[in-house]
Amino acid sequence: MKLASPATIPDAHDDSVWTATWVPGTDGSPPLLLTGSLDETVRLWDPNNLSCLQTNTGHCLGVVSVAAHPSGRIAASASIDSFIRVFDVSTNKTIATLEAPPSEVWQLKFSPDGTTLAAAGGGSASVKLWDTAEWQLIATLSIPRPEASKPSDKSSNKKFVLSVAWSPNGRQIACGSMDGTISIFDVARAKFLYHLEGHCMPVRSLVYSPAYQDQRVLFSASDDGYVHVYDADGKTLITSMSGHASWVLSVDVSHDGTALATGSSDKTVRLWDLKMRAATQILSNHSDQVWSVAFGPPGRIDPRTCLLASVSDDKSLAFYQYS
Repeated sequence: MKLASPATIPDAHDDSVWTATWVPGTDGSPPLLLTGSLDETVRLWDPNNLSCLQTNTGHCLGVVSVAAHPSGRIAASASIDSFIRVFDVSTNKTIATLEAPPSEVWQLKFSPDGTTLAAAGGGSASVKLWDTAEWQLIATLSIPRPEASKPSDKSSNKKFVLSVAWSPNGRQIACGSMDGTISIFDVARAKFLYHLEGHCMPVRSLVYSPAYQDQRVLFSASDDGYVHVYDADGKTLITSMSGHASWVLSVDVSHDGTALATGSSDKTVRLWDLKMRAATQILSNHSDQVWSVAFGPPGRIDPRTCLLASVSDDKSLAFYQYS
């Protein structure tokens, strides 16, 4: 497995680029990439010719998360302005505007079946769920306060929620917090199940393995410099991998579940072989911290290949061929 030399768009945005996600292909469109930036815009990219197809405005502050519906027809963006904007990908028409208290949305993810949008809720120590039919708030998954703390205990603020991920079957949600814990919820019952521990600093990114035989496997990236691999059902830490010189800001897994990509504040993108449990490639094409990495869908001609995208504080966007 390897990543080819990147094709880089040096000034993809006018400010730091904090988030990226792939929009699944539709009958009339190939897979595209959405990016969000501190310049308050969301941009849609065609990786085939490295062109920006449209620039979406509407947020008043920096965009911290973008998410694409499984249908590839709608997407959502969240900003520090506390609003979530849901829009039609092809027309950029706003479908819904969802409001949360200030700085209460840090990461968005649609459920695998597309019926629900989850938002990691910042200082509310919760994940909020909206249905995608009527865009109504249907549940708030609250992380329980540690037994030893009181409502006024300052340590409770460490439950600030930064990241969220759906299990492949849509039955569970994992969310990562500022204190390094990962909380697992039963979605149907809107019930907290248990914590996964092991990190000692903020957990900024989470992703479940899409491989059929490994769908209980959860990957996490943390400011402590480690990538953890958990058995989310068995509540156990399978392994821990390190190598980055600083915070690990983003993690994603390839469609076949054999490789990980990570982005770090050490300005590198790393490719990890999960069988070897080691980094096999380090790319240093970014000149500032790498906020997001995202594997695209398998190639139509050769399903063993795909594109990987990365975005950075250096305002650039890079595409790598993975094979």
